[in-house]
Amino acid sequence: MEQKSVPLSDPAIAEIFGVTPTLSGAVVNSITANYVPAVLHAVRLIAETVGSLPSKLYADEGDSKEAAKDHSAFRLVHGRANPWTSAGQLRVDLTADALLHGAGYAQIVRASDDRPLELHRLAPGTVQRRIEDDGEPYYVVNVKGRKQVRLSYRDVLYVPAFGGFSPVHAGKRAIGLAMVLERHAEQFFASGARPSGIISNEKPSGSEAGAKTVASILKQWRAWQSNASGDPLILDAGWKYDQPTMTSTDAQFLENRVEQINEIARVFGVPPSMLYQLDRATWGNAEQMAASFLQLCLRPWLDRWQDAYATVLLTEDEQDDFYFEFVIDDLQRADAAGRAEIFGKLVAMRAMTPNEVRAAMNLPAIEGGDELANPYTTTTTTGPATATAKAKDSK
Repeated sequence: MEQKSVPLSDPAIAEIFGVTPTLSGAVVNSITANYVPAVLHAVRLIAETVGSLPSKLYADEGDSKEAAKDHSAFRLVHGRANPWTSAGQLRVDLTADALLHGAGYAQIVRASDDRPLELHRLAPGTVQRRIEDDGEPYYVVNVKGRKQVRLSYRDVLYVPAFGGFSPVHAGKRAIGLAMVLERHAEQFFASGARPSGIISNEKPSGSEAGAKTVASILKQWRAWQSNASGDPLILDAGWKYDQPTMTSTDAQFLENRVEQINEIARVFGVPPSMLYQLDRATWGNAEQMAASFLQLCLRPWLDRWQDAYATVLLTEDEQDDFYFEFVIDDLQRADAAGRAEIFGKLVAMRAMTPNEVRAAMNLPAIEGGDELANPYTTTTTTGPATATAKAKDSK
């Protein structure tokens, strides 16, 4: 594969090292972006939710599915990724890497018979993903900064962000503007953007407004500020005090700060209410926004994780019979009544069997659960009829 070098004089070098300033002048990278509360919470929300959801390996058993607890991969995705890291914590770390850097990586440690034994996180800056001429990816990993090791795609768990670049990079202008607004607000309340008051005199400046006069006024001002008795401020010799009020421009500034939260929410695909921007949130739509978070934001991440697990933890033959799946019941409990209603209607209209419903709820199949029957109208008389016949025969 052809390798291209970039001279230090090339403007692209700043992009490579993640120090490209935005039009607002703010430098946005994986470190500085986390100082914006909306970005920090969006990263935490997605990464920690992915890490908190149980992941299991299932095997097809006819029309049902069973947890494949005997497979070595089950422990790696449901228990511990390695002796010092839980499977959930590894998902948190790699999802955060993908959100901040564009991709998360973990190396597979295998037994002599090629069974996966452990997963070890690789720092994003130490991994390069490259593509062969036939499209097969491979990875070059820097080991302790001294040498490079080439690894097959089967030996590296790869969890990319959408498009292969991080939301922080894609939304750096919106994040940079949020940084500038936050910095301006900090200066505003530190009296850097506007003085706390204006002391003026209509008389023409002269000897009376000398250094001693100004020093005396400042002394009176500071004494009044520290006075706890509530005495009025008295300025003599024609001096007067005015306190600036908030203008319409200042009010627009506050609206701009709120709008940047909405922009950051769009960048990460998170509903604004989940970033605590509650201007338009109600009890009704907050629940719908939570469902939107699951379907439109979290689902693609879970799909990427399931695909990444299958690529490195299952052989090609095993991929026909085994698959990974996240248990999302906890996220759907808020709408448990709605789920129960729709499942009941699907069974009643004979569109689903009870075992198909149980599979959707990650429950094992039950005997007799594969029959398409309406439980609300169908009656079973086999048991009582047989008992009646036996009673007649005994007479």
